[in-house]
Amino acid sequence: MSATTAVVRPAGYSVLKVGARGRFLLHRRAAVVAASLLVLLAVVCVAYLCVGESFVAPGEVLKVILGKPSADELVVGTLRLPRMVVGLLVGLAFGIAGALIQTVARNPLASPDIIGISQGASALTVGAMTFGITSYTVLPYLSVIGGVAAAALVYAFAWRGGLHATRFVLIGIGFAIALRSVTTLFLTKGDYLVAQQAQIWMTGSLNGRGYDEAAPIGWTLIVLLPAVLWAARAQRTVTMDDDTATALGVRLGRVRLGLVALGVILASVATGTAGPVDFVALLAPQIARRMTRTAQIPLFCSALLGAVIVVFADLLARRLFSPTELPVGVLTAAVGAPYLIWLIIRGHGGRRGGNA
Repeated sequence: MSATTAVVRPAGYSVLKVGARGRFLLHRRAAVVAASLLVLLAVVCVAYLCVGESFVAPGEVLKVILGKPSADELVVGTLRLPRMVVGLLVGLAFGIAGALIQTVARNPLASPDIIGISQGASALTVGAMTFGITSYTVLPYLSVIGGVAAAALVYAFAWRGGLHATRFVLIGIGFAIALRSVTTLFLTKGDYLVAQQAQIWMTGSLNGRGYDEAAPIGWTLIVLLPAVLWAARAQRTVTMDDDTATALGVRLGRVRLGLVALGVILASVATGTAGPVDFVALLAPQIARRMTRTAQIPLFCSALLGAVIVVFADLLARRLFSPTELPVGVLTAAVGAPYLIWLIIRGHGGRRGGNA
Protein backbone atom coordinates (compact mmCIF):
# COMPACT_ATOMS: atom_id res chain seq x y z
CA MET A 1 0.00 0.00 0.00
CA SER A 2 1.39 3.39 -1.00
CA ALA A 3 2.31 5.79 1.76
CA THR A 4 0.68 8.58 -0.21
CA THR A 5 -3.08 8.28 -0.45
CA ALA A 6 -4.43 9.46 -3.76
CA VAL A 7 -7.24 11.98 -3.67
CA VAL A 8 -10.21 10.98 -5.80
CA ARG A 9 -11.03 13.96 -7.99
CA PRO A 10 -14.46 14.04 -9.65
CA ALA A 11 -14.90 15.77 -13.00
CA GLY A 12 -14.94 19.55 -12.70
CA TYR A 13 -13.02 19.59 -9.42
CA SER A 14 -9.47 20.53 -8.46
CA VAL A 15 -7.59 19.47 -5.33
CA LEU A 16 -6.72 22.39 -3.06
CA LYS A 17 -3.76 21.66 -0.75
CA VAL A 18 -3.70 23.36 2.64
CA GLY A 19 -0.57 22.62 4.64
CA ALA A 20 1.13 19.24 4.64
CA ARG A 21 -1.98 17.11 5.08
CA GLY A 22 -4.97 19.24 4.19
CA ARG A 23 -6.73 18.31 0.95
CA PHE A 24 -9.94 19.94 -0.23
CA LEU A 25 -11.94 19.43 -3.40
CA LEU A 26 -12.64 22.74 -5.15
CA HIS A 27 -15.28 22.96 -7.85
CA ARG A 28 -13.72 25.07 -10.59
CA ARG A 29 -16.95 26.62 -11.89
CA ALA A 30 -18.11 27.38 -8.35
CA ALA A 31 -14.78 29.13 -7.68
CA VAL A 32 -15.22 31.32 -10.78
CA VAL A 33 -18.81 32.13 -9.80
CA ALA A 34 -17.72 32.99 -6.24
CA ALA A 35 -15.01 35.34 -7.54
CA SER A 36 -17.54 36.99 -9.86
CA LEU A 37 -20.02 37.41 -7.01
CA LEU A 38 -17.32 39.04 -4.87
CA VAL A 39 -16.74 41.58 -7.62
CA LEU A 40 -20.49 42.12 -8.04
CA LEU A 41 -20.90 42.60 -4.29
CA ALA A 42 -18.10 45.18 -4.26
CA VAL A 43 -19.77 47.08 -7.12
CA VAL A 44 -23.16 47.01 -5.38
CA CYS A 45 -21.61 48.22 -2.12
CA VAL A 46 -19.86 51.13 -3.85
CA ALA A 47 -23.11 52.06 -5.61
CA TYR A 48 -24.93 51.88 -2.27
CA LEU A 49 -22.49 54.32 -0.69
CA CYS A 50 -22.44 56.67 -3.67
CA VAL A 51 -26.15 56.91 -4.50
CA GLY A 52 -28.63 58.76 -2.32
CA GLU A 53 -30.26 62.14 -1.83
CA SER A 54 -26.85 63.53 -2.70
CA PHE A 55 -24.40 61.71 -4.95
CA VAL A 56 -20.97 61.04 -3.47
CA ALA A 57 -18.04 60.39 -5.79
CA PRO A 58 -16.32 56.99 -5.41
CA GLY A 59 -13.08 58.76 -4.51
CA GLU A 60 -14.73 60.46 -1.55
CA VAL A 61 -16.27 57.14 -0.48
CA LEU A 62 -12.81 55.58 -0.49
CA LYS A 63 -11.47 58.44 1.65
CA VAL A 64 -14.17 57.82 4.26
CA ILE A 65 -13.51 54.07 4.30
CA LEU A 66 -9.77 54.66 4.73
CA GLY A 67 -10.41 57.14 7.54
CA LYS A 68 -9.14 60.18 5.65
CA PRO A 69 -10.78 63.62 6.06
CA SER A 70 -13.74 64.12 3.74
CA ALA A 71 -16.63 66.55 3.43
CA ASP A 72 -18.92 63.55 2.99
CA GLU A 73 -18.00 61.87 6.28
CA LEU A 74 -21.49 62.41 7.73
CA VAL A 75 -23.39 61.10 4.71
CA VAL A 76 -21.16 58.10 3.99
CA GLY A 77 -19.58 57.20 7.31
CA THR A 78 -22.51 57.90 9.61
CA LEU A 79 -25.64 57.28 7.53
CA ARG A 80 -24.91 54.90 4.65
CA LEU A 81 -21.95 52.73 5.63
CA PRO A 82 -23.31 51.37 8.95
CA ARG A 83 -26.66 50.52 7.34
CA MET A 84 -24.92 48.81 4.44
CA VAL A 85 -22.79 46.73 6.83
CA VAL A 86 -25.94 45.51 8.59
CA GLY A 87 -27.53 44.61 5.24
CA LEU A 88 -24.37 42.80 4.19
CA LEU A 89 -24.26 40.69 7.35
CA VAL A 90 -27.99 39.94 7.25
CA GLY A 91 -27.70 38.79 3.63
CA LEU A 92 -24.73 36.55 4.40
CA ALA A 93 -26.59 34.93 7.30
CA PHE A 94 -29.79 34.35 5.32
CA GLY A 95 -27.85 32.96 2.36
CA ILE A 96 -26.02 30.42 4.52
CA ALA A 97 -29.13 29.49 6.50
CA GLY A 98 -31.21 28.88 3.39
CA ALA A 99 -28.50 26.74 1.81
CA LEU A 100 -28.10 24.53 4.88
CA ILE A 101 -31.79 23.94 5.51
CA GLN A 102 -32.59 23.30 1.84
CA THR A 103 -29.69 20.85 1.69
CA VAL A 104 -30.93 18.85 4.67
CA ALA A 105 -34.55 18.84 3.49
CA ARG A 106 -33.56 18.31 -0.16
CA ASN A 107 -36.34 20.72 -0.99
CA PRO A 108 -36.09 24.22 -2.51
CA LEU A 109 -39.17 25.27 -0.52
CA ALA A 110 -37.47 24.55 2.81
CA SER A 111 -36.62 28.18 3.49
CA PRO A 112 -36.55 29.57 7.06
CA ASP A 113 -39.26 32.09 6.19
CA ILE A 114 -41.57 29.38 4.83
CA ILE A 115 -41.21 26.54 7.34
CA GLY A 116 -41.80 28.54 10.51
CA ILE A 117 -38.31 29.45 11.71
CA SER A 118 -38.53 33.16 10.91
CA GLN A 119 -42.10 33.19 12.23
CA GLY A 120 -40.95 31.69 15.54
CA ALA A 121 -38.23 34.31 15.80
CA SER A 122 -40.74 37.04 14.91
CA ALA A 123 -43.37 35.87 17.41
CA LEU A 124 -41.01 36.02 20.39
CA THR A 125 -39.46 39.28 19.20
CA VAL A 126 -42.79 41.04 18.70
CA GLY A 127 -43.98 39.65 22.03
CA ALA A 128 -40.90 41.18 23.67
CA MET A 129 -41.61 44.49 21.94
CA THR A 130 -45.11 44.61 23.38
CA PHE A 131 -43.56 44.26 26.84
CA GLY A 132 -41.23 47.20 26.21
CA ILE A 133 -38.07 45.44 25.00
CA THR A 134 -37.22 47.37 21.84
CA SER A 135 -33.41 47.41 21.78
CA TYR A 136 -32.08 46.07 18.48
CA THR A 137 -28.99 44.83 20.30
CA VAL A 138 -31.15 42.54 22.47
CA LEU A 139 -33.80 41.43 19.98
CA PRO A 140 -31.48 39.18 17.90
CA TYR A 141 -30.83 36.97 20.93
CA LEU A 142 -34.54 36.67 21.66
CA SER A 143 -35.08 35.85 18.00
CA VAL A 144 -32.63 32.96 18.28
CA ILE A 145 -34.63 31.51 21.17
CA GLY A 146 -37.88 31.81 19.21
CA GLY A 147 -36.38 30.41 16.02
CA VAL A 148 -34.72 27.47 17.76
CA ALA A 149 -37.94 26.62 19.63
CA ALA A 150 -39.98 26.69 16.41
CA ALA A 151 -37.40 24.62 14.53
CA ALA A 152 -37.26 22.05 17.34
CA LEU A 153 -41.03 21.59 17.18
CA VAL A 154 -41.07 21.30 13.38
CA TYR A 155 -38.15 18.85 13.44
CA ALA A 156 -39.77 16.74 16.17
CA PHE A 157 -43.15 16.53 14.44
CA ALA A 158 -41.53 15.76 11.07
CA TRP A 159 -39.33 12.96 12.44
CA ARG A 160 -40.62 9.46 11.75
CA GLY A 161 -37.58 7.22 11.83
CA GLY A 162 -35.92 9.84 9.65
CA LEU A 163 -36.51 13.35 8.38
CA HIS A 164 -39.09 13.06 5.60
CA ALA A 165 -38.61 16.00 3.22
CA THR A 166 -42.23 16.63 2.26
CA ARG A 167 -43.51 16.19 5.83
CA PHE A 168 -40.83 18.59 7.09
CA VAL A 169 -41.96 21.34 4.71
CA LEU A 170 -45.70 20.82 5.22
CA ILE A 171 -45.47 20.76 9.01
CA GLY A 172 -43.22 23.82 8.85
CA ILE A 173 -45.81 25.70 6.78
CA GLY A 174 -48.46 24.78 9.34
CA PHE A 175 -46.33 26.09 12.19
CA ALA A 176 -45.59 29.26 10.19
CA ILE A 177 -49.31 29.99 9.88
CA ALA A 178 -49.93 29.33 13.57
CA LEU A 179 -46.99 31.46 14.71
CA ARG A 180 -48.03 34.30 12.42
CA SER A 181 -51.39 34.27 14.22
CA VAL A 182 -49.59 34.48 17.57
CA THR A 183 -47.63 37.48 16.30
CA THR A 184 -50.84 39.17 15.18
CA LEU A 185 -52.31 38.57 18.64
CA PHE A 186 -49.33 40.32 20.24
CA LEU A 187 -49.79 43.26 17.87
CA THR A 188 -53.44 43.68 18.81
CA LYS A 189 -52.68 43.55 22.54
CA GLY A 190 -49.72 45.92 22.54
CA ASP A 191 -49.46 49.69 22.77
CA TYR A 192 -50.33 51.46 19.50
CA LEU A 193 -46.92 53.04 18.99
CA VAL A 194 -45.10 49.82 19.85
CA ALA A 195 -47.39 47.87 17.54
CA GLN A 196 -46.63 50.34 14.75
CA GLN A 197 -42.89 49.91 15.32
CA ALA A 198 -43.27 46.13 15.37
CA GLN A 199 -45.31 46.20 12.16
CA ILE A 200 -42.52 48.06 10.35
CA TRP A 201 -39.97 45.62 11.77
CA MET A 202 -42.05 42.67 10.53
CA THR A 203 -41.78 43.82 6.91
CA GLY A 204 -37.98 43.60 7.14
CA SER A 205 -36.25 46.95 7.35
CA LEU A 206 -32.72 48.34 7.64
CA ASN A 207 -33.90 51.85 8.41
CA GLY A 208 -32.09 53.28 11.42
CA ARG A 209 -29.72 50.33 11.72
CA GLY A 210 -26.10 51.01 12.58
CA TYR A 211 -22.99 49.48 14.07
CA ASP A 212 -24.74 48.72 17.37
CA GLU A 213 -27.20 46.51 15.49
CA ALA A 214 -24.41 45.01 13.40
CA ALA A 215 -22.48 43.81 16.46
CA PRO A 216 -24.67 40.82 17.48
CA ILE A 217 -24.95 39.34 13.99
CA GLY A 218 -21.32 40.16 13.20
CA TRP A 219 -20.03 38.35 16.28
CA THR A 220 -22.39 35.45 15.62
CA LEU A 221 -20.94 34.98 12.14
CA ILE A 222 -17.37 35.20 13.46
CA VAL A 223 -17.96 32.72 16.29
CA LEU A 224 -19.79 30.29 14.00
CA LEU A 225 -17.22 30.54 11.18
CA PRO A 226 -15.57 27.18 12.08
CA ALA A 227 -19.02 25.58 12.09
CA VAL A 228 -19.79 27.11 8.69
CA LEU A 229 -16.53 25.72 7.27
CA TRP A 230 -17.45 22.31 8.68
CA ALA A 231 -20.92 22.62 7.14
CA ALA A 232 -19.46 23.35 3.70
CA ARG A 233 -17.72 19.97 3.83
CA ALA A 234 -20.56 18.12 5.58
CA GLN A 235 -23.07 19.08 2.88
CA ARG A 236 -21.76 16.26 0.71
CA THR A 237 -22.48 13.57 3.26
CA VAL A 238 -26.09 14.71 3.61
CA THR A 239 -26.74 13.90 -0.05
CA MET A 240 -25.84 10.23 0.56
CA ASP A 241 -28.52 7.63 1.17
CA ASP A 242 -28.69 6.20 4.68
CA ASP A 243 -27.18 2.81 3.76
CA THR A 244 -24.12 4.34 2.08
CA ALA A 245 -23.57 6.74 4.97
CA THR A 246 -23.83 3.93 7.52
CA ALA A 247 -21.34 1.83 5.55
CA LEU A 248 -18.89 4.76 5.61
CA GLY A 249 -19.40 5.31 9.33
CA VAL A 250 -21.17 8.65 8.90
CA ARG A 251 -23.85 9.44 11.47
CA LEU A 252 -26.27 11.22 9.18
CA GLY A 253 -28.75 12.05 11.93
CA ARG A 254 -26.17 14.06 13.85
CA VAL A 255 -24.83 15.75 10.73
CA ARG A 256 -28.31 16.80 9.62
CA LEU A 257 -29.19 18.05 13.08
CA GLY A 258 -25.96 20.07 13.20
CA LEU A 259 -26.62 21.65 9.80
CA VAL A 260 -30.21 22.52 10.69
CA ALA A 261 -29.17 23.97 14.07
CA LEU A 262 -26.55 26.17 12.41
CA GLY A 263 -29.03 27.35 9.79
CA VAL A 264 -31.68 28.09 12.41
CA ILE A 265 -29.32 30.18 14.55
CA LEU A 266 -28.15 32.25 11.57
CA ALA A 267 -31.67 32.78 10.22
CA SER A 268 -32.96 33.75 13.66
CA VAL A 269 -30.24 36.27 14.46
CA ALA A 270 -30.65 37.81 10.99
CA THR A 271 -34.40 38.07 11.59
CA GLY A 272 -33.82 39.72 14.95
CA THR A 273 -31.48 42.26 13.36
CA ALA A 274 -33.53 43.40 10.37
CA GLY A 275 -36.87 41.66 10.74
CA PRO A 276 -38.04 38.80 8.53
CA VAL A 277 -36.58 39.89 5.18
CA ASP A 278 -38.64 37.47 3.16
CA PHE A 279 -37.40 35.13 0.42
CA VAL A 280 -33.67 35.94 0.62
CA ALA A 281 -33.01 32.50 2.12
CA LEU A 282 -35.24 30.99 -0.57
CA LEU A 283 -33.72 32.77 -3.57
CA ALA A 284 -29.99 32.83 -2.83
CA PRO A 285 -29.34 29.05 -2.59
CA GLN A 286 -31.31 28.16 -5.70
CA ILE A 287 -29.79 30.91 -7.84
CA ALA A 288 -26.31 29.90 -6.61
CA ARG A 289 -26.95 26.27 -7.50
CA ARG A 290 -28.11 27.17 -11.00
CA MET A 291 -25.12 29.44 -11.55
CA THR A 292 -22.56 26.84 -10.46
CA ARG A 293 -24.38 23.75 -11.80
CA THR A 294 -23.24 21.74 -8.79
CA ALA A 295 -25.00 18.75 -7.25
CA GLN A 296 -25.23 20.44 -3.85
CA ILE A 297 -25.86 24.07 -3.02
CA PRO A 298 -22.54 25.99 -2.88
CA LEU A 299 -22.50 27.55 0.58
CA PHE A 300 -20.08 30.40 -0.12
CA CYS A 301 -21.85 31.42 -3.33
CA SER A 302 -25.22 31.33 -1.58
CA ALA A 303 -23.89 33.57 1.19
CA LEU A 304 -22.51 36.10 -1.31
CA LEU A 305 -25.76 36.10 -3.28
CA GLY A 306 -27.72 36.70 -0.09
CA ALA A 307 -25.56 39.74 0.63
CA VAL A 308 -25.93 41.05 -2.94
CA ILE A 309 -29.71 40.63 -2.83
CA VAL A 310 -30.18 42.44 0.50
CA VAL A 311 -27.79 45.34 -0.21
CA PHE A 312 -29.10 45.91 -3.74
CA ALA A 313 -32.74 45.60 -2.62
CA ASP A 314 -32.14 48.16 0.13
CA LEU A 315 -30.52 50.52 -2.37
CA LEU A 316 -33.66 50.28 -4.52
CA ALA A 317 -35.87 50.62 -1.45
CA ARG A 318 -34.13 53.90 -0.58
CA ARG A 319 -34.29 55.39 -4.06
CA LEU A 320 -37.30 54.08 -6.01
CA PHE A 321 -39.86 56.31 -4.28
CA SER A 322 -37.52 58.94 -2.83
CA PRO A 323 -37.89 60.74 -0.46
CA THR A 324 -40.10 57.93 0.88
CA GLU A 325 -38.13 54.84 1.87
CA LEU A 326 -39.59 51.35 1.52
CA PRO A 327 -38.69 48.50 3.87
CA VAL A 328 -36.19 46.22 2.16
CA GLY A 329 -38.50 43.26 2.77
CA VAL A 330 -41.06 44.75 0.39
CA LEU A 331 -38.57 44.56 -2.48
CA THR A 332 -37.36 41.04 -1.69
CA ALA A 333 -40.96 39.83 -1.37
CA ALA A 334 -41.85 41.40 -4.72
CA VAL A 335 -39.18 39.24 -6.37
CA GLY A 336 -39.41 36.17 -4.16
CA ALA A 337 -43.17 35.63 -4.23
CA PRO A 338 -43.36 35.07 -8.02
CA TYR A 339 -40.37 32.72 -7.77
CA LEU A 340 -42.12 30.73 -5.05
CA ILE A 341 -45.23 30.42 -7.24
CA TRP A 342 -43.04 29.28 -10.13
CA LEU A 343 -41.41 26.63 -7.95
CA ILE A 344 -44.80 25.27 -6.90
CA ILE A 345 -46.17 25.26 -10.46
CA ARG A 346 -43.08 23.47 -11.73
CA GLY A 347 -43.56 20.84 -9.06
CA HIS A 348 -40.20 21.43 -7.36
CA GLY A 349 -41.68 21.06 -3.91
CA GLY A 350 -39.53 18.07 -3.07
CA ARG A 351 -39.52 14.34 -3.35
CA ARG A 352 -42.71 12.32 -3.05
CA GLY A 353 -41.28 9.89 -0.55
CA GLY A 354 -38.24 8.76 1.34
CA ASN A 355 -36.23 10.26 4.08
CA ALA A 356 -34.06 13.30 3.67
